[in-house]
Amino acid sequence: MIRFEQVHKWFGNLHVLKGIDLHVRKGTLFVLCGDNGAGKTTLLSAVNGLESIDKGSIFVDGVTLSAHSRNLPALRRQIGVVYQGYNLFSHMTAEQNIRIGLEKSLRLGKKESIWRTDQYLERVGIIDKKEAYPVELSGGQKQRVAIARCLAMRPKIILMDEPTSALDGDNSNEIVDIIRSLKEEGITILIVTHQLGIFEEITDDFACVEFGQITECGTREDAEPEKGWGSKVASWLSRSSFEER
Repeated sequence: MIRFEQVHKWFGNLHVLKGIDLHVRKGTLFVLCGDNGAGKTTLLSAVNGLESIDKGSIFVDGVTLSAHSRNLPALRRQIGVVYQGYNLFSHMTAEQNIRIGLEKSLRLGKKESIWRTDQYLERVGIIDKKEAYPVELSGGQKQRVAIARCLAMRPKIILMDEPTSALDGDNSNEIVDIIRSLKEEGITILIVTHQLGIFEEITDDFACVEFGQITECGTREDAEPEKGWGSKVASWLSRSSFEER
């Protein structure tokens, strides 16, 4: 569903992505782990054209992604993004934060946008907060609104940037349960995180990135101890395991 081929990115003299090769299979959950500054978020932003690349190719559902491509608007409508900082409009209620995209981007009428908003707020278990403003919501509740906003657009692909990094253990577990249900529906999900262990039980494929390069990658089956998974992924699992939460 997503393919990176020798992707490079520079910010001035800083070489951020150094020949990234990755394949994200359709209908799977792919987790990309690494420390802050490793290049994870830049890689994620490149998938829907928010960040252009300087060399290499990115393919989304078989279509070449380019900042100047006529296909970019259509591709973006297939890709939902859940940002690390939630990116909710502070002057809008939870309901309004979701409806604005439905009405402005998808051109849905008011009745349809309200119905779809309620559907997805119910889906993430926060329908009772539809009239609340972001300042009135906890971090976990804001993340649920952000996920509902993403789902309401009905994307084929969901990109998530550190979806549990600012949450406590209980809220993290609840977000993981929501992500598990999305995976079961066949949605392709790419998550970047430094908390690999939180997603261990639901992940299909893993990769570790350090200083803009992929250092290890493989399937969940590879990550089982008896399969001799690499030391870097083993280290990430031990640093961010369910038990430590």
